Amino acid sequence: MPHATPLIATLVAGICLAFLAGLVAHRFRLPPIAGYLLAGVCIGPFTPGFVADQKLANELAEIGVILLMFGVGLHFSLKDLLSVRTIAIPGAIGQILVATFFGLLLGLAMGWSAGSGFVFGLSLSVASTVVLLRALQERRMVETEKGRIAVGWLIVEDLVMVLTLVLLPPLAGVLGGMAQTADVDPDLTRALGIGAVWTAVGVTAVKVSAFIALMLVVGRKVIPLILHYVAHTGSRELFRLSVLAIALGVAYGSAKLFGVSFALGAFFAGMVLAESQLSQQAARETLPLRDAFAVLFFVSVGMLFDPVNLLERPLAILATVVTIIFIKSAAAYLIVKAFGYPRTIALTIAASLAQIGEFSFILVVLGVGLKLLPPVAQDLVVAGALFSILVNPLLFMAVDHYGARLDGAQEPPGGEETAPKAEEAASVEDVPEPTTLADHAVVVGYGRVGRRVVERLRAAGIPLLVIEERAGVAEVLRESGIEAIGEPAGNRGVLAQANIAGARWFVTAIPDAFAAGTLIEQARAANGALAIVARATSQAESDHLRQFGANHIVIAKDELASAMAEQLLKADGLRRDAGAQGELDLAAPLPA
Repeated sequence: MPHATPLIATLVAGICLAFLAGLVAHRFRLPPIAGYLLAGVCIGPFTPGFVADQKLANELAEIGVILLMFGVGLHFSLKDLLSVRTIAIPGAIGQILVATFFGLLLGLAMGWSAGSGFVFGLSLSVASTVVLLRALQERRMVETEKGRIAVGWLIVEDLVMVLTLVLLPPLAGVLGGMAQTADVDPDLTRALGIGAVWTAVGVTAVKVSAFIALMLVVGRKVIPLILHYVAHTGSRELFRLSVLAIALGVAYGSAKLFGVSFALGAFFAGMVLAESQLSQQAARETLPLRDAFAVLFFVSVGMLFDPVNLLERPLAILATVVTIIFIKSAAAYLIVKAFGYPRTIALTIAASLAQIGEFSFILVVLGVGLKLLPPVAQDLVVAGALFSILVNPLLFMAVDHYGARLDGAQEPPGGEETAPKAEEAASVEDVPEPTTLADHAVVVGYGRVGRRVVERLRAAGIPLLVIEERAGVAEVLRESGIEAIGEPAGNRGVLAQANIAGARWFVTAIPDAFAAGTLIEQARAANGALAIVARATSQAESDHLRQFGANHIVIAKDELASAMAEQLLKADGLRRDAGAQGELDLAAPLPA
């Protein structure tokens, strides 16, 4: 059989070259995304050498989008989504209108028609799902207020784009292109007595409403039931397969049956599954595939870029990038501030939306096919996406480093006592005071392990503070008399807020050894005398955590084996016999 199939060649070339380029980017202290994009340029059709199959790369990248949105849905609830509707809906629509207007002006400046400029502006208005969620997850911000607003904003943008993709073909003639109404049933249009455009709007609204209702009413019962049934089989392989089948199956079915995007379908599948007790396990099972296919998304973006455009259209590309990175993000910042949110949240939302991605490509390709856009528009959108994705991690780094400082309260000049403005009051509220605890224990994570650690410490009368990113859990802890911080421990200023410099113990009860290592390194740098206890699942993780400064590491399997042996010795009275006959060899066969 032939071995050089396009699928295998695309996977191997994309992943291997992305790995090498990502290592180089890391070596030069650049975001790994820069390496992934460069890998795509190298295997794209516009550079010499090997050329990967671009269509296959895009389809593989779509799997990454599906798994990514499914994972976000697993950490998101309907309550979280509805809690940000007052800012996400008007904010997303307002930002789309601003970006579309400036895209229209840019199109007119290049000599295009108003219809062309309008479609071009729409393609610049929507952020990339992969880029946004990857940035939030790297900072463990998905479940924070900032993350909920950003994800809710993204969902509204995706819904607007779904509606746009449906309406654009019948509207193309009005906008100066080639109208297509084949997807609208003429009999239905005549029966309703309205035009094809309004018929398309109505059909889309009915389909989306039907899908959401089906997921919230039927999916909330059926999907968790399936997962629990599979879990009781005891087969981890079947469980992993069931999670992938639910994520991919719902995403594909939503697109084919209801006209909803893959990303939205996967998000709702994860959201209804989030109510199951197995949601965390489901998220862990999809993590490796999600990361691998998300990398392929960035590779596929790089494949679309033709470096010659930098020489042929430098001013047009610059104007496009400025619209995406500065104008769109400035509009988002002002909108969030207008709704009374603190400056740090506004900066985070602005940085989150200062890029474009998959929906932009789909829209511009459709516009070119309908004769609404000239072919050069696709080159500009690809170049804008490439540079905005490359710059986006740098924007987040700037927000991380300077956001808290910008949001700090400042004394009025001349020592005058003046009442703070509403804006400054909100900022002060967003920067909590550090704890007054000293010689205390700081516990990161309040899951099954962290909860038991907290119970034992509290029973021993040790003062303690818990850092738990799930805000609802932190509130419950405070009500029970335990100091808690409802933010990710890796967020800027959280360890300082926990007074890590004055603490006596530091416990990382989270299962992620990589995240724990970073926290341990930061805690050790702040307090050299700190006693640090961490959990690990293997000797390799233990060595990793010890390198970062952990004093005591508990390996789950070792402790489980010790506890089982202890129970066995107690049950059979072997401890007494061992004391009489010498040390018991646990490796030897047990007596009958």
